[in-house]
Amino acid sequence: MEVAGAPIRVQSIAEKDLKVAVPPQYIQPQENRPSKPSNGNANDHKIPMIDLGGDKQVDILCGEIRSACTEWGAFHVINHGVSISLLDEIRKIGSSFFEDLPMAEKLRYAYDSNSPASEGYGSRMLVASDDAVLDWRDYFDHHTFPLSRRNPSRWPHFPPNYREVIEQYSDEMKVLAVKLLGLISTSLGLPSSYIEEAMGEIYQNITVSYYPSCPQPELTLGLQSHSDMGFITLLIQQNVAGLQVSKNDDWVTVDPESHAIFVILGDQTEIITNGVYKSAVHRAITNGVKARLSIATFHDPAKTVFVSPAPGLNPPPRYHEVVYGDYVSSWYTKGPNGKRNIDALLI
Repeated sequence: MEVAGAPIRVQSIAEKDLKVAVPPQYIQPQENRPSKPSNGNANDHKIPMIDLGGDKQVDILCGEIRSACTEWGAFHVINHGVSISLLDEIRKIGSSFFEDLPMAEKLRYAYDSNSPASEGYGSRMLVASDDAVLDWRDYFDHHTFPLSRRNPSRWPHFPPNYREVIEQYSDEMKVLAVKLLGLISTSLGLPSSYIEEAMGEIYQNITVSYYPSCPQPELTLGLQSHSDMGFITLLIQQNVAGLQVSKNDDWVTVDPESHAIFVILGDQTEIITNGVYKSAVHRAITNGVKARLSIATFHDPAKTVFVSPAPGLNPPPRYHEVVYGDYVSSWYTKGPNGKRNIDALLI
């Protein structure tokens, strides 16, 4: 939801003569700030890379997935079936929207501040309170599945192939998400369709995030520490690092891999696996020199779906059953603030 009044975009702030200081509402509390300014270089390459191609035996593949989901709650995949040219094209159209269109044109697609489930071009998300610290980020959110939610007329007309690319990307990412959910289920000894059937109809959103260069990256965050609310997120980046995953109380920078897709487990996957697999806590740091683009594709259940631990996994049950819509409402009421909202469901 947008803040009342005239919309303010981080990109417009960054493009002004702002060479020394960022506005105070973007300055993070001391305990949340990055340990040092970012120059965009990835600092760790240990995050698992899983090859989905070839004739690898299913038990070996599921073993790799189980290890990554247990240790990280996140991993890269290659040979994933999504066209490499499509990955390049969606990064291209995303950059073109943010960097080539005048602000007045971009604001034509601003989302409806009065709608709790609006899509479009935005900046601030209203979480917790109006005085919450703001992220150094602008974004465009697309509703893509179920098809009844998909309305390309609400998406940019520039560049000319924007809508076509988003639709194709949406379709291919849903296929990959279903495949990964099947492998995750199998890796736990569950029927391959278990998680997909528990989700019911998949709700997919594609969010293109743009992080302008920041004059004081040591004081800001592009996206505050959080874990995703749903089941599984599939993310790609441009060639500027910024995404970080929490591991053993340290932050590990996710190296951009142009042909790989980064898989992030969400809170509902942690619940349904009874804590065997953890949702990944992650954040985005800012960059003092370059702008950064990322594209996250979220896969969630309907708001009316009940989510609970799968019977027999890591007994006894560790989490209370939850209605997904209630979980989403709680997340937006409390805000991320580096906390795991899922902990409120612990038995």
